[in-house]
Amino acid sequence: MNSLKKVAACIKRNKSFLITAHTNLEGDALGSELAFAELLRLLGKKAVIVNDDKIPVGYEFLSGVDSVHRYKPGMKVANFDCFVLLDCSDLKRCGDVYKLNKFNKPVLNIDHHISNTYFADISWVEPHVSSCAEQVYKLFKAMRVPLNKKSALALYVGILTDTGSFRYSTTSAFTHQAAADLLRYGIDVARVYRNIYEDKPYQDMVLLAGILSGIKRVSAGKIAWVEIEKGVTHNKTISFDLSERVLSFLRAIKDVEVAVLFKKIQGRNNEVRINLRSQGKIDVNKIAQFFGGGGHKTASGCTVRGTLAQVKKKVLTKIKGYLR
Repeated sequence: MNSLKKVAACIKRNKSFLITAHTNLEGDALGSELAFAELLRLLGKKAVIVNDDKIPVGYEFLSGVDSVHRYKPGMKVANFDCFVLLDCSDLKRCGDVYKLNKFNKPVLNIDHHISNTYFADISWVEPHVSSCAEQVYKLFKAMRVPLNKKSALALYVGILTDTGSFRYSTTSAFTHQAAADLLRYGIDVARVYRNIYEDKPYQDMVLLAGILSGIKRVSAGKIAWVEIEKGVTHNKTISFDLSERVLSFLRAIKDVEVAVLFKKIQGRNNEVRINLRSQGKIDVNKIAQFFGGGGHKTASGCTVRGTLAQVKKKVLTKIKGYLR
């Protein structure tokens, strides 16, 4: 029995599900959760979504976000038969939500990261697929559950955001076919795009401009990097995914092979979050894994202990080794 059939069988034999996704919630993780929960509802199942993070700004228009819960220590959830992790390469990627599975109920994992550790009882991992949302779309089709506007919108948002608006290398003919099918449900693509990527407050764009003014290049311009000091975004609610927006500018620079964002983690001394993006020649998943992280060949991340100066030196030296 292949993985997709195992997922379908798991859904059929269980009645209630606890659903979560990775920390630093974004469009694909959230869209996949909402669509998967709708799939279960249409099958007469019960589902609760709990995340380590709040709903990211710009995604409030998605139907069902008001029913998504944020994890709190000591919180109680209704009994469930199966614990579902979407878009997570390992158990701890969901933050502390895994602690809610205190009775060790079966774990189902649907993911598309090449760094997946196959930690679940049932793992459906497709590293070459554009998004987790594309996998959930396949699940709707395999289980012959009719899509509706709610599920179609959630899936479209997941695919749109994780393909970089259909421009990343994992975007396939099937990805476009799935998107075309989803558009049949009356999705206002201009409104979706504007909610996620545009219509941003002036002060947020000024903050972005200030960060981008610190762009630096090394290795004959093949590596572009920028840093965000601790406190720059403290107590600020940014209306877009700051990391992705910054990295998209770095990737757009001529001759850049690897883009790197160094971000001091608020509230944690001597820890730096690293986000890596590649144009395709360099496998940044291998670099992230060296530092205890992971992700995709062209998009990965890790958290490294040390001062900002120490971490920058280590990571940039490692990247330079791959450019030789």
